[in-house]
Amino acid sequence: MRRGRRLAIDVGDARIGVASCDPDGILATPVETVPGRDVPAAHRRLGRIVEEYEHEPIEVVVGLPRSLGGGEGPAAVKVRAFAQVLARAIAPVPVRLVDERMTTVTASQGLRASGVTSKKGRSVIDQAAAVVILQNALESERASGAAPGEGVEVVA
Repeated sequence: MRRGRRLAIDVGDARIGVASCDPDGILATPVETVPGRDVPAAHRRLGRIVEEYEHEPIEVVVGLPRSLGGGEGPAAVKVRAFAQVLARAIAPVPVRLVDERMTTVTASQGLRASGVTSKKGRSVIDQAAAVVILQNALESERASGAAPGEGVEVVA
């Protein structure tokens, strides 16, 4: 397992959840929910979040929405484009796309189990989903010894 802090991003149309982990990759925690409707402003805020970390993250993982069968639809195309712009903005910090199937469902169930109402949950569901994305990525790397998902190539 590589040592270093990672950030995870759950991209949604209205909101973008952000999570982080400790340098040992043991625990993912929520960071912030970024408004997602103004995409250029969202990219600027995400770039600032990456810069604000005391020690530069070793990577940013972005949840890639796939169908239950593993296919990619319009939402995945949108996230791939978002990740490409983000990768250019935060280079040299690498961006990786990781499968995010069922993360929002898992996050919703976890919030409900902890007593968070659906009204209150809307403001934190994206952060909770980013936490699940990051925990899954960390577990994948621990199990395989390889960086999770697929790298996003920075294209000029």
